[in-house]
Amino acid sequence: MDYIPNILFAIILIAGIGYFARNIKKLIRNIKLGKDVDVSDHKSERWKNMTRIALGQSKMVKRPIAGFLHIVVYVGFIIINIEVLEIIIDGIFGTHRIGLQVLPTSVYGFLIGAFEVLAVLVLVSVIVFWIRRNVIKLKRFLSSEMKGWPKSDGNIILYFEVVLMCLFLVMNATDTSFQSMASGNVISQFISPLFEGFSEGTLHAIERTAWWLHIVGILVFLNYLYYSKHLHILLAFPNTYFGSVEPKGKFNNLEAVTNEVKLMMDPNADPFAAAPEGAEDETPAKFGASDVMDLSQVQLLSAYTCTECGRCTSACPANLTGKKLSPRKIMMDTRDRLEEVGKNIDANNGEFKDDGKQLLGDYITNEELWACTTCNACVEECPVSINPLSIILEMRRYLVMEQSAVPMELNNMMTNIENNGAPWPYNQMDRLNWVNE
Repeated sequence: MDYIPNILFAIILIAGIGYFARNIKKLIRNIKLGKDVDVSDHKSERWKNMTRIALGQSKMVKRPIAGFLHIVVYVGFIIINIEVLEIIIDGIFGTHRIGLQVLPTSVYGFLIGAFEVLAVLVLVSVIVFWIRRNVIKLKRFLSSEMKGWPKSDGNIILYFEVVLMCLFLVMNATDTSFQSMASGNVISQFISPLFEGFSEGTLHAIERTAWWLHIVGILVFLNYLYYSKHLHILLAFPNTYFGSVEPKGKFNNLEAVTNEVKLMMDPNADPFAAAPEGAEDETPAKFGASDVMDLSQVQLLSAYTCTECGRCTSACPANLTGKKLSPRKIMMDTRDRLEEVGKNIDANNGEFKDDGKQLLGDYITNEELWACTTCNACVEECPVSINPLSIILEMRRYLVMEQSAVPMELNNMMTNIENNGAPWPYNQMDRLNWVNE
């Protein structure tokens, strides 16, 4: 009978980690639906970006208040959960505060005291975040794409963090052996008087309940990440590593198109000559992207990494002037479509069956794409190196090269370039007529 709690704990732990691993496997599968890209270059620069941006939170602090509070939650939540290691050991082997048995009392007290202070700081930060979302109602949290689940998701995570931090403090406050140490209970000593008059058995029951709810809550939180925008807690690191190291705004060239241009510009080339053997394989099946499978794996990783913070949209000049474009929505739509494709694959025994939908048209409209000014403001603002512009440009490329679905103004410009060698509707022979005016 004494081993039943340990067995139950092991079952819950294995189930929680197993379900998380299953979802991560599905996540990787979905990302690999995209085109493979070579990101093996500039390794030292990529490591620096990951360390500076993901670990160091360097882009978060561009907005000081939100940045500082985010760092508090990020550091606090990560460090506090180091205690999860102690909880896991205690749960499996039936010990109680194993840290006291392997560490000097002063060291253990210092660690738990630091955890308690951080827990309070996290609580304060989370409350401020909740007020910003639900009381002050910052504009970037009220966009049309933030209705329904995205809004609820942001609040659910905040509630999760409040509950987990409170359980941690209650667990310490009702642990009589820990309180009797008078070391490390820098915060819980002020909560402990709330439980005065309770019997030893009742205090033990409250402490055990808080202990169980804390570890189960962490496992639930871990598995909730897959369904939440807070997946960026894990994916920010690979996303900043695999993010572009090219100058912002550099447009990627299609090799097949480049070769055609070179052929046209070579006066000695024979346009009617047979293509070299294997050259047919260099021509892409589709120019640009109309669905998630046409995007790169890095772009799909970015879709899952999006924090929905709205910094990109709040800096977008097109959005600020009332246009329909929202870079945040571009990333959210890409992720939603990717999830839909993944469910299609799951429902059809690992094979995707055409559902008559695609990212372009069913999720993202032509109007949104052509509203973009390609200024790179969204790319510059993103705290985790997401590049919404790259997806916009790939879908624009598809509209131009596959469907010729170009706004009239651009179509006229391209016609003028083709006929007159300039974007203006004047014959080349008339270009200098202005000097006579």
